[in-house]
Amino acid sequence: MNKDEKYMIEALKEAKKAYKKKEVPIGAIIVRNDKIIARAYNRKEKSQVAIQHAEILAIIKACKKMKNWRLLDCTLYVTVEPCMMCCGAIIQSRIKKIVYGTKNDNFGSVESVDSLLNKYNIEIKNGILEEKCKKIITEFFNKKRKENF
Repeated sequence: MNKDEKYMIEALKEAKKAYKKKEVPIGAIIVRNDKIIARAYNRKEKSQVAIQHAEILAIIKACKKMKNWRLLDCTLYVTVEPCMMCCGAIIQSRIKKIVYGTKNDNFGSVESVDSLLNKYNIEIKNGILEEKCKKIITEFFNKKRKENF
């Protein structure tokens, strides 16, 4: 198992917490110097606040931990491709690398803002544990549709 897979497993643990709480199962962690400095999962349903995405919450926690809004030399691991809002927060926080598991055909924006991310030298890596990341979110929405989860 390589480093990216190891950290994506941690992001998946966060996604599983969201799933159990009937939140869209997306998990995120932020790593600096091979240490996890923040972890989060979606909390939009419970909070009834549209911006409570895993990436945003992880960034907030990491900034508090670092006592700095600049998350230089940090990597964000997230189970699903970040949306436009989260991409903006990633750029603003100066995260240097995004690693995500599976694409988000509905709201994913990494591909569409790729040139902007490149402008800020943000490295992008995708497809890490893609099947596992895709499975949890697909299963969640299938269950939600069938059972009014």
